[in-house]
Amino acid sequence: MAVSACVALAACGCGPEKAKENADAKPSQPSASTPAIAPSGTPSASAGTEKPSAAVTGNLPAPRTKERAIQRYEQYLHGLGREDIGTVCEVAGPGAKKAEEQGFGPCTSTYVIVFQMISPEQKKALQTATVDPLRVRVHTLDKIEMPLEAVRSSATFSEEDLGSYTLEYLKNDYYITDGK
Repeated sequence: MAVSACVALAACGCGPEKAKENADAKPSQPSASTPAIAPSGTPSASAGTEKPSAAVTGNLPAPRTKERAIQRYEQYLHGLGREDIGTVCEVAGPGAKKAEEQGFGPCTSTYVIVFQMISPEQKKALQTATVDPLRVRVHTLDKIEMPLEAVRSSATFSEEDLGSYTLEYLKNDYYITDGK
């Protein structure tokens, strides 16, 4: 990728409050890994770990745990791979909102450009990417860092094309608030 997804985070704007608005404008296709119904049972650490946000499951808060932060970041990675603008903008919301306030376009238009910069090999790898919990940095349960080294996939990514992210617990779930 010529421009990183981190740059897209800094160059787009959408938040949890805009996710429904963005989804109404261009609905994303549900996938097997992001069910439209309430989550069931305990997910495994690698496959099927994605759960809808609190906004989708009602007003129940998501667990404030390292595991949930990893699930949310995997949702974002898989959304990038599937070109699922609704998922990407929903998870990256607060961080992307900052960029919109600095004059960049809305998340839905910015990430369309990013999707075009991701190679087919990288998209396929992102669809099944996982996060190594041992490499995740927990500052507090409200602020968790997902370094690039924690991403496990069949493709190679660099700080320039994927980067590292900070997720914070806001509005009853984890959201990407910063990218490096």
